[in-house]
Amino acid sequence: MNDSFDVIVAGAGPAGAQCARDLATRQYDVVVLETESEDVFPRQSNKSTGGTFPPMLATFGIPDEAVMHFTDTVVVESPNEHFTLKQAGAVLDFGAFKTYLVEDGQQKGATYRFDARVSKPIMESSEIVGVQYNGSKKVYGDIIVDATGPSAPLAKALGVSDLKRTQQAIGIEYELEGVDLDTAGYANLTNAMMLRLGHDYAPGGYSWIFHTGGDTAKVGLCYIQNESYQRYAETRRTVDGYLQQWLDTDPRFSTADRIEGRQHRGSAHIQAPGSLSTDNFMAIGDTVPTIDPLWGEGIQKGMRSGRAAAIAADQCLIPSEPTTTAEDLSLYNELWHTEVAPGHDSRLWMAELLYLASNDRYDSLIRDLNHFDAATLRKMNNGNKLAIAKLLRFDDLSLLVQFVKHQFST
Repeated sequence: MNDSFDVIVAGAGPAGAQCARDLATRQYDVVVLETESEDVFPRQSNKSTGGTFPPMLATFGIPDEAVMHFTDTVVVESPNEHFTLKQAGAVLDFGAFKTYLVEDGQQKGATYRFDARVSKPIMESSEIVGVQYNGSKKVYGDIIVDATGPSAPLAKALGVSDLKRTQQAIGIEYELEGVDLDTAGYANLTNAMMLRLGHDYAPGGYSWIFHTGGDTAKVGLCYIQNESYQRYAETRRTVDGYLQQWLDTDPRFSTADRIEGRQHRGSAHIQAPGSLSTDNFMAIGDTVPTIDPLWGEGIQKGMRSGRAAAIAADQCLIPSEPTTTAEDLSLYNELWHTEVAPGHDSRLWMAELLYLASNDRYDSLIRDLNHFDAATLRKMNNGNKLAIAKLLRFDDLSLLVQFVKHQFST
């Protein structure tokens, strides 16, 4: 007999593990194929800053034990200005978070196979019917979900994923102790998550300081090697070099030391999604990609995409005669655009326009943000074009022309 399941999920990241949790809760026979070994999981894939917000914890039932530190404010910083917003947040222990999702899914009935590297889809009559892993091993399923992130071996083979190298962001993060969180001349970052715009440390991207309790913090940066990077970057300086430059020149780190073994690297694509699904198949999480293009939030978006895929699979499998065609699974596409990442295209062009701006324009942007009320700020963050227009200045005309030229060239 074939080794078969209702649903196969490739990848045990937040999106894949959440999809499996939801399906197992509904009593479906689901298997998760994870590349890492069970005895080290998630050592190699513990790559996220893990900044999120309490509604996500409540929505997905995440316990406080997976949180390193709860925060009270979000700070947006430019080279010479800062803006502070009262907003409760949570900095996750990303390893503990992923472990919880897996263990909870197993308790609900999901099967996990570790040391299982997915290589390609098994096809019959031009449709995916299973997955090949670890060389010649095979497993079959009614629905297959690719949650492997940018590697996307299944989504790429099926033409669902179109991840562009030119839109790939790379990042690095250290965990530090001895950080001065209340340095004169800077915003107080005690119990805060800070995002910094500035090409001196993150050309064409952003950097961050997330307080993790006491005098410790997660400190990192990421950027896309795109037009903005080419314009502002220093020749041959690596992402490691930019982070080290920040640590060497920012007085908040003058007495800080790296915590041994707490270094994280990662990558994600900042672009519009592909087709998302096809017959018997859905792509979720960073495979899509799902990450928020403006501020880089990936955890909540990934979890929501996993839940949306589980809802679509449930609709297909619950009838007495299940059907899993592309049309049946199109519910996932609908949920992705309306519930997972509404306004994704608007937020994408906002991010591309933002990263084209200069450091001086970042300073004036932060000064402007300090004059808006909370309702207007929420509209801006949600991609409301009329609200965003309030941030534009006459001097931005040349920036808009550059942005339009870039859109037509890509």
